[in-house]
Amino acid sequence: MFYSAYHSIDVVNGEGTRCTLFVSGCNHACKGCYNQSTWRVDAGYQFTQQLEDKIIADLNDTRIRRRGLSLSGGDPLHPANVSAVLQLIHRVKKECIGKDIWLWTGYQMDELSVEQAAIVALVDVLIDGKFEQALADPSLKWRGSANQIIHTISKSL
Repeated sequence: MFYSAYHSIDVVNGEGTRCTLFVSGCNHACKGCYNQSTWRVDAGYQFTQQLEDKIIADLNDTRIRRRGLSLSGGDPLHPANVSAVLQLIHRVKKECIGKDIWLWTGYQMDELSVEQAAIVALVDVLIDGKFEQALADPSLKWRGSANQIIHTISKSL
C-alpha cells in the first residue's frame, strides 16, 4: 500500500484530536475531488512497518491525547489497500484501547466486497459515497457532498 500523507495530530478529519492517514489509490475519479493526487495506487510513499508502528505509538502517546485514527485517501477500501488497512485496524483495536476509527470511502455499503465489509465491521464511523460536485456543501460536517452518509458502526459511540 502507498499513502500520500500522515498527520500525527489532526482536528479536522473526525471528532477530537486524531491521527489521520491518507492512503493512495482510488477508482472513483469524482469530479471536483480535492485530493486527485491520491488516485494512483503508487502515488506518494510506501506504507512501511515503521509508519504502522509510529501510528500505534502516536495513538498511545499520553502527552497528546488522541481520540482515534482517521483513514481517508484516495480510498482505504480500494482493493490494493484492503490487506494493509485491515492489518492496521486490527493492530489499533488490539493495541490502542479506547481509540475509535473513522473511515471515508467512495464505495457505498451495498457495494462492498466481503473483504471490504470485514474492514467496515471493525470501524466505528464510516462515511460512504462518492463526492458529487453538484451536491457539494462546505457547511456539511465530516463530508463533502450531501449524498455521502455518515454511518455509526460501533455501538459504543
